[in-house]
Amino acid sequence: MQQSFSFLKEKKLLVASSGGIDSMVLTDLLSKLDYQITLAHCNFHLRGKESDLDEAFVIQTAKSLQIPHHIISFDTKEYATKNNISIQMAARDLRYTWFEELLKKQHFDYLLTAHHADDNLETFLINLSRGTGLEGLTGIPAINNQFIRPLLPFTRKEIETYANNNNISWREDLSNSETKYLRNKLRHDVIPLLKEINPNLLESFTKTMEHLKGSKQIIRDRIHQIKKDITIETEGSLKFKIQNLKSLNNPKAYLFEILNTYGFTEWDDVLNLLEAQSGKQVFSKTHRLVKDRAYLILDKINIESPLNSYIINESDTNLKIQNLNLKIQNIIKSLKVHSRKIVYIDKSLLTFPLTVRKWEKGDYFYPLGMRGKKKLSKYFKDEKLSVLDKENIWLLCSNNDIVWVINHRQDERFKIIKSTKNILKIEITT
Repeated sequence: MQQSFSFLKEKKLLVASSGGIDSMVLTDLLSKLDYQITLAHCNFHLRGKESDLDEAFVIQTAKSLQIPHHIISFDTKEYATKNNISIQMAARDLRYTWFEELLKKQHFDYLLTAHHADDNLETFLINLSRGTGLEGLTGIPAINNQFIRPLLPFTRKEIETYANNNNISWREDLSNSETKYLRNKLRHDVIPLLKEINPNLLESFTKTMEHLKGSKQIIRDRIHQIKKDITIETEGSLKFKIQNLKSLNNPKAYLFEILNTYGFTEWDDVLNLLEAQSGKQVFSKTHRLVKDRAYLILDKINIESPLNSYIINESDTNLKIQNLNLKIQNIIKSLKVHSRKIVYIDKSLLTFPLTVRKWEKGDYFYPLGMRGKKKLSKYFKDEKLSVLDKENIWLLCSNNDIVWVINHRQDERFKIIKSTKNILKIEITT
């Protein structure tokens, strides 16, 4: 461990400590090697008095080794019920959220956990039993950004041997012997049978992990190459060329590798978008994928409920609208030609306050330089705007009349002429 993780020597380290044998061995090793560590313990209050005794044990260990410590208590059952998740998922969410807060607020360089080779095998089997891609079959990473697992190469048996030889005390979590949880059932019922079949199971598993990680790297390189051919980056979204995707062998597999990090799970629905009508959408918890003519467009879902209308008073000089900033000026003379981002309006024709709102079905305007009115839906179609482009359209209105399709085109009715004395200049700024 000392050689593999020597880069941690001068770092400020947070060590997750349950009080169990693996975390106590990790603490002992780091302490003997003079690493700069602080213990972090979560009391989930799931085992009554035993949970409190675990907390007291970690505190006493920290004091005896003269190591700083952080302790936190959670009402795990309430959190699980409130979020409609399992106790195990609730405990995981709570502890990792807290760890990340500590890393940030206390300026720790890394969080170290005591996961070992047996944990890795259990995680592999859990993922395999639930269905997963290659990512789920490559086990727990030894280093994942700020999260490091120094004991991952070692087995539970090797850790127990070290603890006994070095007179290390630890707390036994009796719930680990219960088989009502999947991980424990695998640990006590399934893995012993596999070890009967192959006594060198962990060594064979480690070799398999190395092969899978090598395969994963090859796939990553291939996906990186493919993404260059099929992806167009736009402001706030990604566009994937449908024709290029369909030309690939097994487009579903490529879609999975490209999009699985965005939380999608209904892969048949994702694949069906390739042949769907424009406007069809598939959602994950954080993103959506939209079919738009020749593209699939990926964008992030706005969790908050944004305003759909804003007011501009006559005295206002600026307005921030989500992803837009409008600069408003009163001028005497127009010095520049109209553009998508700048309009010059005859202020005498306006009725304040002005409104900035989302477009609605049935809206129409009189495009600058053209005769007659035009429905916005027809204008958008002629401009070949995507589904997402149309969703992001804002209108500047005076009463019920559209003055400007913002970032696109002004209305003919509000244009300035040579005799105009009072001009309102509105500009999109970054």
